[in-house]
Amino acid sequence: MHNFTKSSENSRCEFGAVLLILPSMVGLRRDRLLLIFAAWWFAVPVSAQTAFPADGLESRVDFWRQVFTKYGAEDLIVHDRFHVNLIYAVATDATAKDTIRRVKDGLREISDQLSTPEALSESASSIREAILGAGLEPSQPLLAELLDNVHTQRGVTERFRGGIVRSGRYLESFKRIMDDHDVPAEVALLPLVESSYENARSVAAAVGVWQFTRATSQGYLLVSRRVDERLDPVKSARAAAKLLRSHYDVLGSWPLAITAYNHGRGGMLRAKAEHGADLPTIIDEYRSPLFGYASMNFYTEFLAAIDVYEHREDYFGSLALERPVARPAVKAASGNAVETGRPEKAAAAEKSASPRSASYTVRRGDTLSGLAQRFGTSIQNLMSWNTLAGHSIYAGQILVVR
Repeated sequence: MHNFTKSSENSRCEFGAVLLILPSMVGLRRDRLLLIFAAWWFAVPVSAQTAFPADGLESRVDFWRQVFTKYGAEDLIVHDRFHVNLIYAVATDATAKDTIRRVKDGLREISDQLSTPEALSESASSIREAILGAGLEPSQPLLAELLDNVHTQRGVTERFRGGIVRSGRYLESFKRIMDDHDVPAEVALLPLVESSYENARSVAAAVGVWQFTRATSQGYLLVSRRVDERLDPVKSARAAAKLLRSHYDVLGSWPLAITAYNHGRGGMLRAKAEHGADLPTIIDEYRSPLFGYASMNFYTEFLAAIDVYEHREDYFGSLALERPVARPAVKAASGNAVETGRPEKAAAAEKSASPRSASYTVRRGDTLSGLAQRFGTSIQNLMSWNTLAGHSIYAGQILVVR
């Protein structure tokens, strides 16, 4: 199992090696420089020594870890849009409307009975406990805010597990590409968040494993009526590495660069100008119509994806990752792509792609042969359209069916 955290540790060790060599170059005593090195090593938090710190974002990372590993495609997490780890309940599609109404009624009741919590109904009392458990103290302003921010998030355990399995096709080549462009190796795991390593198409017409729109492709990938290089995982990985390195060079930190991959560089430059370079501060204080749920959570989704990948056996048991594939040819622009349920890229929304393709969300009990018969096609077509290595499908998977 590859340990992506080694890259940051290596940089620390390299710095230590320099300190061992430096005394003979500058005439300083080695023991004095070693004391300086030791002070730096222990005084700076580990998170500050990595390209991807999580300080101040722990609760958000924990929420996405649960989305990726605990809740499946049939689970709708009813939670707060901003305080994402404030989970009120878990519903299904059939019960979501009633559950949301019950949560809002409970929040109103807590507001009405703010000074007498002992008088709360059982339902409202459990909601109040969830609020307190999230480290929040109920008050009239807070409850009004919570009432406006009740949100649902679907679990993606099955899809995320499938993404880990599919990552074996590309991960080693993606890591080499990142290294070639001076981008941290961990970024090779970003498709776990974006596409689950499928040639996916989002509601904003972002396409491919690396989810480029036509706008973000400009200057990086060829997109025409005949050829769409967004569907070439290797070429799009190189484009992603170049784009992310460019974001980093302008914004000065990887948390901001990763967020810019979703929100756009211009938006992050405005956020940085108003609130500084600390991403948790930006999330807490920056308000823009485009800096919504998807943008403010994108970096913490990435952190959670890294953690789950590195500890995948703890969550999913032993997984057999797919073998690396030969470099694929560039697919025609009319080639199909799997629909993805990810929120749109905030700064690059476009009209949906060609309506000639249709998608279907797999349910429990579905089989590839059954779906082929249902939609009047062949198993071979379904496997080709969805880049499936075998006949296995899972509940929550989105398949192109024609």
